[in-house]
Amino acid sequence: MRSTTARRIMTAGAAAAAMSLLVAGCSSSSTGGTTSTKPVSASDVSKAMNTPTTLNFWTWLPNVTTEVAMFEKKYPKIKVNVNNVGQGAAQYTKLTNAISAGKGQPDVAQVEYQYLPQFELTKSLLDLSPYGASKLKSSFSPSTWNQVTQGSAVYGIPQDSGPMGDLYRADILKKAGITTPPATWDDFAKDAVTVKAKTGSYLTDLPPNDAGAYIGLLWQAGVKPFEYSGGKNVTVNLDTATAQKVGTYWNDLLQKDLVAVDPNFTTQWYQGLDKGTYASWLTAAWGPVFLQGEAKDTAGLWKAAPLPQYSTTSNVSANLGGSTDAVLNSTKNPIAAYELAKFINTDQQSIETLNTKQSLYPPQTSLLNSASFKAQAAPFYGGQKVNALFADITNTVDPNFEWPPFMAYVYSSFNNTLGKAIADKTDLNAGLSAWQKSIVSYAKGQGFTVKQ
Repeated sequence: MRSTTARRIMTAGAAAAAMSLLVAGCSSSSTGGTTSTKPVSASDVSKAMNTPTTLNFWTWLPNVTTEVAMFEKKYPKIKVNVNNVGQGAAQYTKLTNAISAGKGQPDVAQVEYQYLPQFELTKSLLDLSPYGASKLKSSFSPSTWNQVTQGSAVYGIPQDSGPMGDLYRADILKKAGITTPPATWDDFAKDAVTVKAKTGSYLTDLPPNDAGAYIGLLWQAGVKPFEYSGGKNVTVNLDTATAQKVGTYWNDLLQKDLVAVDPNFTTQWYQGLDKGTYASWLTAAWGPVFLQGEAKDTAGLWKAAPLPQYSTTSNVSANLGGSTDAVLNSTKNPIAAYELAKFINTDQQSIETLNTKQSLYPPQTSLLNSASFKAQAAPFYGGQKVNALFADITNTVDPNFEWPPFMAYVYSSFNNTLGKAIADKTDLNAGLSAWQKSIVSYAKGQGFTVKQ
């Protein structure tokens, strides 16, 4: 799971140069010319899958050759070359350069949900709906499916997801006299006081280098910071009254020194997990496996729970992380490319292997609803059925969430605005306003019509 971490860090620092290229160009350099806007027939698929073909697949997913081998066994006429050209932003930059040059693009590429719109903008992704992707809607959780669609178009097949929950140190809470994790954010604030006073630990860490984590908190609170339906019209609405309530909440905890502000995925942060500096980690469903690999000495001390809620009657979460397999519009083998993306992320044996061998948290409903998947006990969490918990949380993620076509800039500008306010423990809402202004200015500079 270290690779997932690295990917997310690199995402936060993605190259703005690549973004400028994409937005300014605003056109595809596709040389495929064989894509379809009409439904592909079964005979078309049979012919394509029985024609000797070589596909190029860019992905940073480790050991994906296992799932690719399953595909090649089913379709022996199709050979797949797997290339890891870098994780997250590194791949996006190379992908952007290849698209711009009009040569060297893969047929299929791993793309995170929030980065799909920037490639949609340049018409670099193949609409998979004529190839049958629309029929896969019920195969995936609504929150992930909504992120790969734009109107009736489908621009990727969901691969993994990250519904957010609360991983907490039961031993630290017990030492503080707390027997259950905080059910509400009011409880969370009260527990933060108690935990700090009785144990010296921070209840959690609010990382100043992770825009995605903060967006997750906004998402759970009901904030809709972005709207984008293609073209050059975009809504940037980060600095709302609800978003300011979130900022005010965390600002209060920061001013009272009740939560840490360590950059996550750093040496200090890893040590903090081991040493009990933080009594909880508000993170995604990929966090449990990550934690058991990175904080082995704390095995048996952790538990998992849903995120605290804003009221005792609410039950909502957000999604943090996850990726898709998208087909490039330039492919000369669109049917085979789509079938590869579909197979890896819908074939039951393949998706079970993605979960058990590569620790991806599934977006596939067949696995999320599987009794055997939900019954798995996690020794690191004292035998708790963590899969079942996050499967239930998946159903509480608001699916109506959109990303703008310039997420690289959104992430990088966070570090200089709201992230800096977190690190300095200054006014978070002032930082939020600065983040909004920075994004709007950038978007307008790239030629977008921005609604606020």
